[in-house]
Order: sequence, then structure tokens, then C-alpha cells
Amino acid sequence: MGAGKSTIGRLLSQELKLEFLDSDREIENRAGADIPWIFDVEGEEGFRDREESVIKDLAEKKSIVLSTGGGAVIRSANRACLQGNGTVVYLETSVEQQLDRTARDKNRPLLQTENPRQVLEDLMAKRHPLYLEAADIIIKTDKRHPKTVASEIIKQMKAKSPLHGE
Repeated sequence: MGAGKSTIGRLLSQELKLEFLDSDREIENRAGADIPWIFDVEGEEGFRDREESVIKDLAEKKSIVLSTGGGAVIRSANRACLQGNGTVVYLETSVEQQLDRTARDKNRPLLQTENPRQVLEDLMAKRHPLYLEAADIIIKTDKRHPKTVASEIIKQMKAKSPLHGE
């Protein structure tokens, strides 16, 4: 949460001239409701079921940049699907930076608590090893401009395998 997935994903898609897709937006479009509502009605498990279905569908598309929610890595099916269909980038950010970027955002159900710092620390403890397992590229985003991060991702992608036509 708050690593810059959507912002950096949009920049990457523009730079690479690829379609940008956001799994959270697709979940909301398909459900006809926002994520907090889905969490309230179906719980996290119901949301994760929807997320897995959407990621499976979107990851099969070609020539896209896909931004997923931070919890997508929880399910091994999502990790396998993403790894099998593209380059996975982990936008690594500190809990401090996450707190700064999400402090006023009411659209993050997991952070609607008395102690969001503890929630973020707990999530990081669980998810960080999964991000490392899934990632082809790891980029630190703390105190970095999104355009700089996007440029570094493209540079690392090119180093791993030349992009189409380059």
C-alpha cells in the first residue's frame, strides 16, 4: 500500500506504449461496488476470491502493464499467474513512507484501524518474503519521484531482455 503501483504503472504504460490495467479498478467495475464495500459485505476472503479471478483474466492479456493490489501476492495462484505471464516488479517501500502516502486515504479497508502503523508492519512481515519470491525486478521507491522509478524499471527490463523493437 502506498508504494506507487498505480502511478508508476500508468507512467510505465505511457512510456512503453502499452495498455494500463489496475486489478483493483477491474474488481470494482465487475462488482459494481468499491473495495471497502466488498470487504464489508464479503470479508477479505471474498475480496481475495474476486481478486484471484480478475488477476487470472487480466494476466492473460498481452502487451499490458498490470497494477495489482498489495495483497495479491498472498495467494500462490496469483504469484504463479503473474510470474508465468510477464515481468513482476516489486515496488519496495518502507512502512514510514506507506504511512505518509496513505494517511488520509479512506479507501483502504485494512488501514481503517486505531493503529495503521502496526497493520502495515504486520502486512510487511507477511508479504515481503512473498514479494521477493515473486519479483523479477525490485525497486526501492522511498522519497523517489515516480518518473525516476519508472525509468529505472525500464532500464532493468531492457537489461534483462531487450524490449520489442529496441
